[in-house]
Amino acid sequence: MVLLLCCLVGMIVTSALIIWKALMCVTGSESPVVVVLSGSMEPGFKRGDILFLHMSKDPIRAGEIVVFNVDGRDIPIVHRVIKVHERENTGEVDVLTKGDNNYGDDRLLYAEGQLWLHRHHIMGRAVGFLPYVGWVTIIMTEKPIIKYILIGALGLLVITSKD
Repeated sequence: MVLLLCCLVGMIVTSALIIWKALMCVTGSESPVVVVLSGSMEPGFKRGDILFLHMSKDPIRAGEIVVFNVDGRDIPIVHRVIKVHERENTGEVDVLTKGDNNYGDDRLLYAEGQLWLHRHHIMGRAVGFLPYVGWVTIIMTEKPIIKYILIGALGLLVITSKD
């Protein structure tokens, strides 16, 4: 019974990884799904909303909501593009972002001396969302005891189940 359950868990984990990799290929984003972790985009997106991302070759435009990484920070940020700057020498587009609920632009969040986000910082554009579903992730991250209780309860269920 335990061996069967281990195989089942292994298949579920493997299937999830395959689905994640397939989503990465289809969306062109290294992280096709992200959870909004702060209130900086309210009222449009609230803490706990799940965003679906897509990254295409199309130029990024002002008004789009993007998810980006900042050098030196681990957690991606979800904010709106407020200004687009085209480099004269290369034609590449750089962007300036701001949270809808924030007073000023994001230059204070960027790496020291950085004034614009470059294409490699952008993980994707928000193309859809599910409200509140990401709270599960937030609760398990902020209150690890709940995660351990859940894992313990599942383990106890496996050990005590008779089939």
